[in-house]
Amino acid sequence: MAGGRCGPQLTALLAAWVAAVAATAGPEQAALPAEQSRVQPMTASNWTLVMEGEWMLKFYAPWCPSCQQTDSEWETFAKNGEMLQISVGKVDVIQEPGLSGRFFVTTLPAFFHAKDGIFRRYRGPGIFEDLQNYILEKKWQSVEPLTGWKSPASLTMSGMAGLFSISGKIWHLHNYFTVTLGIPTWCSYVFFVIATLVFGLFMGLVLVVISECFYVPLPRHLSERSEQNGRSEEAHRAEQLQDAEEEKDDSNEEENKDSLVDDEEEKEDLGDEDEAEEEEEEDNLAAGVDEERSEANDQGPPGEDSVTREEVEPEEAEEGISEKPCPADTEVVEDSLRQRKSQHADKGL
Repeated sequence: MAGGRCGPQLTALLAAWVAAVAATAGPEQAALPAEQSRVQPMTASNWTLVMEGEWMLKFYAPWCPSCQQTDSEWETFAKNGEMLQISVGKVDVIQEPGLSGRFFVTTLPAFFHAKDGIFRRYRGPGIFEDLQNYILEKKWQSVEPLTGWKSPASLTMSGMAGLFSISGKIWHLHNYFTVTLGIPTWCSYVFFVIATLVFGLFMGLVLVVISECFYVPLPRHLSERSEQNGRSEEAHRAEQLQDAEEEKDDSNEEENKDSLVDDEEEKEDLGDEDEAEEEEEEDNLAAGVDEERSEANDQGPPGEDSVTREEVEPEEAEEGISEKPCPADTEVVEDSLRQRKSQHADKGL
């Protein structure tokens, strides 16, 4: 009986002791507040804070292993932000697709340095020592800044942010259809295709209505006059082209005529020269024949010299015969002259 009574007493004592220990430890644990993160989350509503002062931003995704490995280093870097006089932030690309589009983030994790609205891409490792040296030694000054249309504050990147935000909403809607509602994936794709076609037709209709509202048609008489003026200009251009072609044809014909006249004159000149040469040759031949005839006449009649010829030796007789003109030679000369005349006549034709 005594053992049975001691059991409940011991359990009660143990319970009281545990309650006392819990009571004493509770205030101590409540006095130690949970350590808060020094990394400031950035969203589409507060991202303009990086336009003032010096900032370091990290773009990450919860499912990215490389991003998870650099979380502790990034927290340590943020704790030393006051000493380095720099603010540290982070952007979840899943929750903020617009900011990822504004900074045109294509790889994760991605780090950016901002100094008074001038942005630079940090491509080093996400280790605390490297990040600290990057700020203390001002290595960011040797990095080319994102200027012009590449700047996150530019109008171009603002449009890119809008496109990325729309794509993020579509992705969330797709997950809602397939995960929450349990709709098949192909049904979700068909829905988005039909929605895209309908939206395109609607936007085309809106553009047509806007153009009809702002377009002011011209009166009929003005439109008719403009058409007549256009036709007259076209006719005038056609006439100018025809005149130019006719002038070209006329100039070509004149050039051809001039060339033909020049050729005929050259042929006539050549014919005159040939005729003059022929006349000179004829005169020379006629003079030679006259000389031969005069020499023959000077020798006297054949009766007086008959006695003397008989006395001449045979050799002298042969020499006399060779000196007399041969009628065959004169005929050959005349034939050659005739042939030359005929050739020159053919050339003249």
